Amino acid sequence: MHDPELPVFDDAGLNQGSPSQTYLQQALAAVLDADGLPPIVQAGHPVLRARALPFTGQLTDPDLARLIEIMTETMRAAPGVGLAAPQIGIPLQLAVLEDVYDVSAENAAARHREPLELFAILNPRYTPAGNALASHYEGCLSVPGWQAVVDRPAAVDLSYDDELGTARTRRFTGWQARIVQHESDHLAGTLYLDKAHTRSLASNAQYNEHWANPDIAAARAGLNF
Repeated sequence: MHDPELPVFDDAGLNQGSPSQTYLQQALAAVLDADGLPPIVQAGHPVLRARALPFTGQLTDPDLARLIEIMTETMRAAPGVGLAAPQIGIPLQLAVLEDVYDVSAENAAARHREPLELFAILNPRYTPAGNALASHYEGCLSVPGWQAVVDRPAAVDLSYDDELGTARTRRFTGWQARIVQHESDHLAGTLYLDKAHTRSLASNAQYNEHWANPDIAAARAGLNF
């Protein structure tokens, strides 16, 4: 698999935390013109900490469709349940989401996890729907090997544009709401670790050995968070 070289921010490309349109076009070309799938950007790269630029027609319809296809293939190959454009080096408010993995009935019930068919979101904004919170372990393809507990609204209303430019609003609950929040946060330069209980942080190996339960009760007691 060919890994295209990721562009690097410089003073001209980063202006008070916002990438330039020139930088965006260079990043798009690096991915769209490459052979094979792009690498997933890892924590520490500044593109993950910049607020992504709104989509305002910077891509033709065929190029946007191709980018969504590349992101979907990259997400599935990882594998993951969501991928934001900054995770492949592109500071654009675009993400793809999909959760069709088989999980146990106990896990699905504890996490209110239901299948989520593939869809793309542009310029998303979410707001809590109610005051209820849900707390679960989550991880990130840009922070591999680790998981931590994050408290998030149990339901959110998401406003976004679809790939055809149609404005939509949709309510998500349970695990789907968590995915929506995680990926939308990426577009604001936020990683899940920024919101996590740091005492809950566990390597994948330690998580699997001690805390891989449908809920976090044992981890909360054992790690004192």
